[in-house]
Amino acid sequence: MGFFGIGTWEILLILVIALIIWGPNKLPEIARKLGQISRTVRKASHEFTAAVSREIESQESEKPAPTRDNPAENTRKTPVKPASTPPESPDHQPEKPERSTPDV
Repeated sequence: MGFFGIGTWEILLILVIALIIWGPNKLPEIARKLGQISRTVRKASHEFTAAVSREIESQESEKPAPTRDNPAENTRKTPVKPASTPPESPDHQPEKPERSTPDV
């Protein structure tokens, strides 16, 4: 498989037909023009991509950071509720997890 899914023989056939139509004097000029067009398109594509990337970066840098004072700026959709802890009495001792004895 060759250029754009065209095989080697097909490319040679196209080149021979182009040589017959335009002649050997005109082919280098046509190739030069095609190279200039390709270079121009590649440069424009690169500049467009760079401009879009700069715009995206500037949009991201302009976003304000979320604050605790203003929940509208918070990025979370639902507020997080703090975990409630039961009131501890002076006699209250935390439960210790049961230890399992290893099987021997």
